[in-house]
Amino acid sequence: MTKLIHSVCVYCGASDNIDDNYKNAIELLGRRLAEAGKTVVYGGGSAGTMGRLANSAMKAGGRVIGIIPEHIIAREGMDHDITELHVVDSMHTRKMKMVEHSDAFIAMPGGLGTLDETFEILTWKYLGLHEKPVIMGNINGYWSKMLEQIRHMISVGYTPEHHLDLFDMADNVEEIINYLNSYDIEGEKTARIEKM
Repeated sequence: MTKLIHSVCVYCGASDNIDDNYKNAIELLGRRLAEAGKTVVYGGGSAGTMGRLANSAMKAGGRVIGIIPEHIIAREGMDHDITELHVVDSMHTRKMKMVEHSDAFIAMPGGLGTLDETFEILTWKYLGLHEKPVIMGNINGYWSKMLEQIRHMISVGYTPEHHLDLFDMADNVEEIINYLNSYDIEGEKTARIEKM
C-alpha cells in the first residue's frame, strides 16, 4: 500500500540579505506545500527565509510546525503565528524532532546551519537510520557546487558512487512539488530527478 508524504521538513536560512530569487522561491514553496496539503516542518525562526516559508504556508491555509532551541531565539526570532511551536533544549533535540515530524526533507539554499542539517540527514540515510526522500532545492544552481564536491569525494575514494542516490536535485519549486506528489515513501520512486 502506498504511503503518501504528509509532512515535509524544509531546511533554509535565517538570513534575508539575499537575492529576491531566493526569497520568491521560498515563499512559493511554502504556498505550494500548503496547497498540496502537506504540513511544513521547519526551524521555528521568524528571521530570513525561515520566516518567509512559515508565513507563506500559513497565509495559504497550511499547517506549520516550528521547532527552535531556546538558546537561539534571540538570534533567529520565534514565530508565534504558526500551528505548533516547540521550544527545545538543544540543536540536537531540534534536529531529532524535525526528523520525527517529517516524511521527507527539502534542503533549500541557506548557510552553515542548513549545510549541517542537510549533511546530517544524508549521513543518517546512508547509515540506514531513515529511508525518507531528500530533495535539494537547487534554486539558481545553489547546490551545483556541492554536487561537484561530492563527485570529487567519489573520484578520490572517500565516498562510494551510490551515495549520489541518497538525494535528488530539483531546479525549481514545481519540480519539488511534483516529486513529492509522486513519491511512495515505502521505497518506490515514481518520479526520479536526474543529477547531470
